[in-house]
Amino acid sequence: MLILDSSQTTTVLPFDRLVDAIDAMFVNGCTVPLRHSHSIEGAAADLPGTLLLMPAWQKGGRLGIKTVSVFPSNTGRSLPGLHSTFILLDAKTGVPLSMLDGDAITSRRTAAASALAARFLSRPESTDLLVVGAGRVGSLIPDAYAAVRPIKTVAVWDIDTGRADALVTNLNTRGFSAERVRDLERAVANADIVSCATLSTQPLIHGAWLRPGTHLDLIGGFTPAMRESDDVCFAGTSVFVDTDEALMKAGDLLSPMQSGVFDRASVRATLTQLCRGEHRGRQAHDEITVFKAVGTALEDLAAASLAYDAYVGP
Repeated sequence: MLILDSSQTTTVLPFDRLVDAIDAMFVNGCTVPLRHSHSIEGAAADLPGTLLLMPAWQKGGRLGIKTVSVFPSNTGRSLPGLHSTFILLDAKTGVPLSMLDGDAITSRRTAAASALAARFLSRPESTDLLVVGAGRVGSLIPDAYAAVRPIKTVAVWDIDTGRADALVTNLNTRGFSAERVRDLERAVANADIVSCATLSTQPLIHGAWLRPGTHLDLIGGFTPAMRESDDVCFAGTSVFVDTDEALMKAGDLLSPMQSGVFDRASVRATLTQLCRGEHRGRQAHDEITVFKAVGTALEDLAAASLAYDAYVGP
């Protein structure tokens, strides 16, 4: 069984190829059961661990299982609180093919799926990107978007200014014109694309700040308690989701639905429908588009298969 560490997994997942691989997987489809969640007692007296199991497979193709272990007490042990692995198998025989670094798979497929949506929803001439959140996923957003749009300038905002400065320095060394911004409202008003990758529980982006033609990308929040945008972001805008699961678990969507600003029927399309050409995506130059994602094991399977094929061939 091929074993790929973080560096090896990352090396074979360039964003141009990864975006196309995820696009193809949405077009072809795969089986994605609901994730399994198990509480692991004994991790700490008052902080049990959580084990998440996320399977996906294509009939006659590949079978993948991502394991995610979340152990909050690790902070007191100077260890990361989250670890992830991905196991790839042959769906015809069940034979294990590869074990890959799940953190690399997750972060890169998240950024790539965001860019894939932007290929349908942002204006083709978009050059100015605002990244809100300079963590693991946020730091990948500029490269992912540069694979689908002519991104030249990148503004970075993070509550941790040191982390934002570090990302800005890194981006400038790689050919982007990047700067850290302090005034988030002004930065939003100046951006063609706003991409949020945070764990915020309070709205950071306000709909009143969005200028006509902006594409707003919300990929950080994945629970009902998490919010990156206010309700106004969903009033009179064109809303798209990665999967219908987003409507059941994302605070960014649940809140405006509860307040009556937005309803399920107002969703223009899922990422599957966009990739299959069932919806054209952006339809007007001044249209404000909003994409809300919570992630899907389909994207993990696409990324793992791409990485495996790069080493051993399809």
